[in-house]
Amino acid sequence: MKRLVLTGGGTAGHVTPHLALIPFLEEEGYELHYIGTRDGIERSLIPERIPYYSIAAGKLRRYLDWKNLTDPFRVLQGIGQAWKILRKIRPNAIFSKGGFVTVPVAIAGWLLGIPVILHESDYTPGLANRISLRFAKKICLTFPETMRYVPQDKAVVTGTPIRAELARGSRERGLKLCGLSRSRPTLLVMGGSLGSKAINEVVRTALPKVLSKYQVIHLCGRGNKDESINRPGYCQIEYATDELPDLLAAADYVISRAGANSIYELCSLHKPHILVPLSLQASRGDQILNAQSFARQGFSLVVAEEDFNVESLLDALTALESNRESFVTAMERSELADGTANVLREIREITG
Repeated sequence: MKRLVLTGGGTAGHVTPHLALIPFLEEEGYELHYIGTRDGIERSLIPERIPYYSIAAGKLRRYLDWKNLTDPFRVLQGIGQAWKILRKIRPNAIFSKGGFVTVPVAIAGWLLGIPVILHESDYTPGLANRISLRFAKKICLTFPETMRYVPQDKAVVTGTPIRAELARGSRERGLKLCGLSRSRPTLLVMGGSLGSKAINEVVRTALPKVLSKYQVIHLCGRGNKDESINRPGYCQIEYATDELPDLLAAADYVISRAGANSIYELCSLHKPHILVPLSLQASRGDQILNAQSFARQGFSLVVAEEDFNVESLLDALTALESNRESFVTAMERSELADGTANVLREIREITG
């Protein structure tokens, strides 16, 4: 039986690709183990059937903070802990998704001669993956443009693993859940788990005109429901988990932020969409680069947050509908839409 150690944490985005891979790896007979932090989000997301080991991890900051003096010692402590865990498990390989907990694991794996496979979701590699790359045998990339930032002999463009259950949604269930009609086109608005104030405000202001043509499912984020709005054809949901596959199945068009995992889900499902990436004022610009890459590949229509208003929203919806077939065809033809199969192929190759 082949053993594989998974690692990644700090955010859900560093864990959800693991969740997409786990059922397939188990089906192929891999014995799986997970290394994360004691209190990280990864501990609550990884299935209990998979042995979980916690190590110390120091945050690698680009700014002045007194913890910069102590965290290097936490990284050293984490390397020692990971070395002991890996020496006991003796896995065939390590698959690392990113986040600061992965740096000690990658270094310990390199010291023990265990091949390390990295996966980078964003257009430009994060700091943890940039450090780990020198200890890794291979890095799987989500965007073709990322090749320019990493050693070409270690890199392969795979896309990102997508949860299989997203493709199993029912349009009928999704529409029934929201009390919507089967005969009208449905627009799904997604702003992330916390929602997006910019997207929420524009969509709600534009509702009278939008509802004349579409019915709307609005994932507005926790605590962002507007109870004063009670219009036929408009359904507000704060956050969707188990229902998300059905809501995606119900959608004919989507408005979304441009996080790497979310947009690859839309690509995999061939959903015509408008991306409104986080602005430079609210991020390091990774969503802007993600969206630009998707636009170049013909998958997405992009509107900058600073240009997103009622008029640009309506214009974008008109353009999206007019060019629907070209967007769908581009997504259907992309080899990166099946990121799960591509990453599994690389794991199989490394583990022999």
